[in-house]
Amino acid sequence: MLSRWVSQCGVALMHVLGRLPLAWVRALGWMLGGVLHVLAVPRRRVAQTNLRLCFPDKSAAQIRALSLQTFVHFAQAWLDRGWLWHGSPDVVRRRLHLSGAVSELQGNEPVVIFAPHFVGLDAGWVALTQQLPRHFTTIYTNQANKVVDGWILAGRQRFGRARLFGRADGVKTIVATLRAGDPLYLLPDMNFGPEDSVYVPFYGVSAATVPSLSRFAKLGRAKVVPVVTRMTRRGYEVEVMPSWPGFPSDDVLADTALMNLRLQSFIDTMPDQYFWVHKRFKDRPPGVPAVY
Repeated sequence: MLSRWVSQCGVALMHVLGRLPLAWVRALGWMLGGVLHVLAVPRRRVAQTNLRLCFPDKSAAQIRALSLQTFVHFAQAWLDRGWLWHGSPDVVRRRLHLSGAVSELQGNEPVVIFAPHFVGLDAGWVALTQQLPRHFTTIYTNQANKVVDGWILAGRQRFGRARLFGRADGVKTIVATLRAGDPLYLLPDMNFGPEDSVYVPFYGVSAATVPSLSRFAKLGRAKVVPVVTRMTRRGYEVEVMPSWPGFPSDDVLADTALMNLRLQSFIDTMPDQYFWVHKRFKDRPPGVPAVY
């Protein structure tokens, strides 16, 4: 009962934050990120381990600074959900700048959107569902906290006729919707366990990676269009990139390795905005020691 009440208070606070100037929200996020970096010791260690593995040339001081910046951006993005999901539609539109090869998302051609785990993931989704006429879909994992689960579901379905698939929907339903012309906003750059993963390099380190980008594109007869969202002082820049020619191929392993390689080029432009707090290297190839 207490947990539910605390969650409801948290959601109410996000409604309030949705009405504040962006500079205030970001300042609160800066403070919250700093506090979390001090208190969330296990996650700080995960982030710093990931950063050391992926950027071995950086000094210890540089790793600590990058880790702190990551926590700050993560907290700011979390608080930004207040205005993304509860702010006026005009405010949301002004703060989300959709740019790049937007024409790739026009028409009815099947599209799998490669949306890497940058802190602006929700902002990118909101920009697409609010500013483009197509019906977008994505895959959602239910949260244990029912209040938070309902809040996230409502927020991600705020604009357009967005559809969130759960595990119970199954691959066939997702593929059928994709073939029918509803773009799939896919987040495949995480470690979801070795069962359905392949081991491919990520910054030169073997990483268990789900090959879902290649497989959904092939099953859906779809092109792959990367969408990368960058946090800025004015909100977010949501860049739609040109579709990848020749992708997918007939080699799932090569496709997944190529995905990671191109992801690295995106991360290199803003390493402090990537989701380093995730245990990206939790599962290791046989005989390779654990890193966490």
